[in-house]
Amino acid sequence: MAQYQVTFLPDNIEITVEEGTNLLEAARNAGIELGSPCGGNGTCGKCAVRVTSGLYEAGNDFHLAEDSKTQGDTLSCTASVKGDLTVEIPEKSRMKKHKVVLSERQIKENSFLQQNGINPVGRKYHLMLTKPDLKDNMNDLDRVRKALRKEYGVTEATISLDGLRKLPEAIRLGNFEITITAIMVQGRCEIIGVEPGKMEKPVFGAAVDMGTTTVVVVLVDLDSGTILDQEGTYNKQATYGSDVISRIIYADENQDGLSTLKEAATDTVNELLKALLARNGLSAGDIISMVCGGNTVMTHLLLGVTPTYLRLEPYLPAAVTFPAVNAETLGIGIHPHAPVLTLPSVASYVGGDISAGVFAILPKNSDDLNLFIDIGTNGELVLGNSEWLVTCSCSAGPAFEGSGINCGMRAMDGAIDWIEIDPVNLEAGYRVINGGKPLGICGSGLIYSLSEMLEAGIIDRAGKIRLPAEVPGACRSRIRIGPEGAEYLLVPESESGTGRDIVITEGDIKNLLRAKGAIFAGIRTMLQQVQLDMSVISNVFIAGGFGKYINITDAVRIGLLPDLPEEKYEYVGNSCIQGAILGLLSLEALMEMDEIASKMTYLELSIGNQFMDEFISAVFIPHTDLSLFPSLQ
Repeated sequence: MAQYQVTFLPDNIEITVEEGTNLLEAARNAGIELGSPCGGNGTCGKCAVRVTSGLYEAGNDFHLAEDSKTQGDTLSCTASVKGDLTVEIPEKSRMKKHKVVLSERQIKENSFLQQNGINPVGRKYHLMLTKPDLKDNMNDLDRVRKALRKEYGVTEATISLDGLRKLPEAIRLGNFEITITAIMVQGRCEIIGVEPGKMEKPVFGAAVDMGTTTVVVVLVDLDSGTILDQEGTYNKQATYGSDVISRIIYADENQDGLSTLKEAATDTVNELLKALLARNGLSAGDIISMVCGGNTVMTHLLLGVTPTYLRLEPYLPAAVTFPAVNAETLGIGIHPHAPVLTLPSVASYVGGDISAGVFAILPKNSDDLNLFIDIGTNGELVLGNSEWLVTCSCSAGPAFEGSGINCGMRAMDGAIDWIEIDPVNLEAGYRVINGGKPLGICGSGLIYSLSEMLEAGIIDRAGKIRLPAEVPGACRSRIRIGPEGAEYLLVPESESGTGRDIVITEGDIKNLLRAKGAIFAGIRTMLQQVQLDMSVISNVFIAGGFGKYINITDAVRIGLLPDLPEEKYEYVGNSCIQGAILGLLSLEALMEMDEIASKMTYLELSIGNQFMDEFISAVFIPHTDLSLFPSLQ
């Protein structure tokens, strides 16, 4: 088959591909990440590119925005190479860098760490060995074991082959004074490094939140517990689909699909590690342990375990607890013998990220009824106290993370996170994260939008936008008929950072209603299962990337959150990464997360009609049963 050269601008990256390769695949091969929430099926319209020269065959551009069509754009997933090409990648089509929401205070002040102290997965031990003679001819390794047992109480220790090769010379270069680097995995100590003399350079660990949409890596000093640095970005898997089901399908239906997704996960982590190491003047070998939290599907994909049966009834994972794996085996760019630990899942769609979050956030030894909500793609919920916990995943979808929304984006620089609509002229005021011209709208902005559009009479309780003929003439520039039906003009192209209108369509609103309805229905279903009323909830902890920007009043007004006093709500940030950090710093924390995961009772919402009945009632604003929202009456 003929081969052609494709040049991507402004990156100026050249790649050779076979004739017929689609431009999305070519961009992936060139290391360029384009937004593709639909997984390259041509239905999301997010992967637009502009061919400036050369021969290509355009596919179905039905879902491409009209303004993109007029500018000569085409969907990269449906356009195939027919000759040498030069392709321009617009900024709007690229996956953006993610800002990490994490407070070191939340780690330092965690009650578990304060009570139990630091006992990390990996650490250095300074040893003074007894010198051998003809009467004391114990071998070198047993001499090290004896010193470890005597000075640190470590009863059993093994050593890596690399460490063993270095051991004899290191002992003698240091005149029988050495520093060893050791890790504790599942009750076993393994020596992975040996240095002569007393080496006081600290060792480090990496905590990872392997999210469906976003991956976060935090660099931690294992001696002091200090958070040194943090970095986050889009999960490179997102170009194969925005949700876990689309990725399972990709893994099943494509040759080498599973290995492709595994490599995308490790590439994402390695990219973040590389940035952290460079900024902090460290080498890969300085990181001696890694703890990863993620949902059950993400954990399977990271480890290269097939997730096929997670989406087939009866929805079974391969496992919920996973073995420690050497970083070298996984292709992670840290010390080759560093253990990569994945936090325990609960069930098919409640993973280690929730075990971590519950451990890090929920009060210990409390009878109060707590509700934990992770408002993400999977919409995981946990209800309970220190005695019992029930959990479920209500499949909210990625709408609140910006996917499936025409002008949606993550909560990052350039995202609109607050909106106010004048009910008289329907003009919108808005706030942009870190200022500048808006690029799109994030989850909190979407919540404000629903609330404000209802208040201004732009939509009804079912989410239907009024027709232009139904509003005063002065307002008709804001409500119009677009390519997908009725839409509200939030930001005209002259004010936007993308050069195109930022709109909210009726289709966007339907997606948002389904997302908020799923979460509220999940809460109601859990409460009914344990025969408790909403009013007995003492605390509501909101986790997730955009929760920081949520206005509780508006979230209640649209029926996303229960109608409870605002003081019961608390935003807790990225709870998964907090739990992963605690796991790095405390072996006891890892054991407790195992206990929490095994204690949680998983509710499968697909069984019976209860959840679906609740969901149907919840896809109105705020709900079909207004008695559930007394403060709004």
